[in-house]
Amino acid sequence: MVQVNWTFLAKDDLKNIYDFISRDSKRYAMHQILRIKNRTHILTFQMLVGKVVPELNQKEIRELVEGNYRIIYKVVSRNRVDVLTVHHTSRDLLRRGLM
Repeated sequence: MVQVNWTFLAKDDLKNIYDFISRDSKRYAMHQILRIKNRTHILTFQMLVGKVVPELNQKEIRELVEGNYRIIYKVVSRNRVDVLTVHHTSRDLLRRGLM
């Protein structure tokens, strides 16, 4: 089984997503956070399920999509993936300065 590690940046992204959505609805904000977190459970069994992030073109940097969010993760080893960031699809990833 693969360990899914959430980086500080990814955790901060979840907090910011929650804060933004909760201005309209705390219930929907929590629902969105849970959907994002639940989407990553597949990585515990299939770490290569996500596609390679086209902007970065590195085989170990992959993404899952949940609604309007890109969950970008790095395959660190056979036993671990790190969730690097959760990024809204409408925003430019390269301006984020991930790599």
